[in-house]
Amino acid sequence: MWNPLAKRIPYGIQGFEMLRRDNCYYVDKTHFIPEIEYANKYFFLVRPRRFGKTLTMTMLEAYYDINKKDKFEEIFSGLWIGDNPTPSRNMYLILEFNFSLINGSIDDYRQSFDRICGMIIDSFCDTYKDFLIPETRNAVANCTDAVSKLKKLCEMVEKSNQKIYLFIDEYDNFTNNILSDYTQLGRYMDETHRTGYLRTFFNAIKDGSKTAIERLFITGVSPVTLDDLTSGFNIGTNYTTDARFNEITGFTEQETREMLTYYSEYFKFPCSVDEIIETIRPWYDNYCFAEDCFGENSIFKPSEVLYFLCRFCNDNEFPDSMPDSMNIYSDFLTPKMLIRKDKDFKYEAAIVKQLLSVGHYNFVLKDDFPPENIANKDVFISLLFYYGLITICGQENGLTVFKITNRETEEQLRDFGDVQRF
Repeated sequence: MWNPLAKRIPYGIQGFEMLRRDNCYYVDKTHFIPEIEYANKYFFLVRPRRFGKTLTMTMLEAYYDINKKDKFEEIFSGLWIGDNPTPSRNMYLILEFNFSLINGSIDDYRQSFDRICGMIIDSFCDTYKDFLIPETRNAVANCTDAVSKLKKLCEMVEKSNQKIYLFIDEYDNFTNNILSDYTQLGRYMDETHRTGYLRTFFNAIKDGSKTAIERLFITGVSPVTLDDLTSGFNIGTNYTTDARFNEITGFTEQETREMLTYYSEYFKFPCSVDEIIETIRPWYDNYCFAEDCFGENSIFKPSEVLYFLCRFCNDNEFPDSMPDSMNIYSDFLTPKMLIRKDKDFKYEAAIVKQLLSVGHYNFVLKDDFPPENIANKDVFISLLFYYGLITICGQENGLTVFKITNRETEEQLRDFGDVQRF
């Protein structure tokens, strides 16, 4: 039974302003804002699916949006950054591209890319018309493709003496959709190398960084094509495994305990918070994204904790299925496709076999790799890490030691490898 006095559980909510407006519980990550400002202005972050990337991005957008200056107290009151704002708050024009909206195959994606990105740029001109010179909208509208629109937009924003904070969510979405189809690899490489359209788009971003694009925040699930698309970009830094940002998404045990304690005050839990933690830990915990953080705070998968809370508060008992079965299949679709292509169980499936039988795998993590090397064993095991299926658990002889993250991911790996065939 729901309690109307309790904050809403934000299961499935990715928009920060919606979360705040609807009185949802928010695990405060705003103390990372000064750290992000101090880091490189062009910031790359990879995290597994449903791990809070989009929520983090929309939080940053709300904080830096010049149009939301008068709403700062309303949005951030009670949060860490509300009491400790930086001089850069509400000083940018926000431009966000969400590549998950771009559909189509390798043969027709450009049409969708131009349409979606063009609509976003046109909307940007309308949203910030009061801060741009009057001819901006028409000048951008006269351009026919995403690349030329972006170049013209940067030119007009510079003339307006304004600066853009550019966000790109799921930059690798298109890559992940074609990874399992090697017949498309040649065409795909053409688009991400040399004069390919995706590469040209990122070159336009690089050019824009010399004029109007002041800061850049990019997220994705894996670093596949990161080097291809940004080669020569030489202005971005990948902070995925940086210890400073290990906890930027996900919930620490302390954060999880605080949330459980909060809801225990509104619902008659049949057991203690300690007992709940010990029950959910084997399923949702043990994520670690930085070697220097191993042995410190491990991280709970946020979407699974929120799924559990919804069920537990409603039913007053542990759910029959601890993993969120409605969403887990799509979370790991790409590595599953890659493993099942290994019909002879020599490469990808053999790695899964070792993880399941031995319990660990030692290797040097790859922080970027092109899709043509995806069958390389170190690249594939790295992909398992970025998807959250394995986690850092130590060091040995100069190599990083990885193990299966938790019972949820172990179930997925057993399903991937069809362990009965080993």
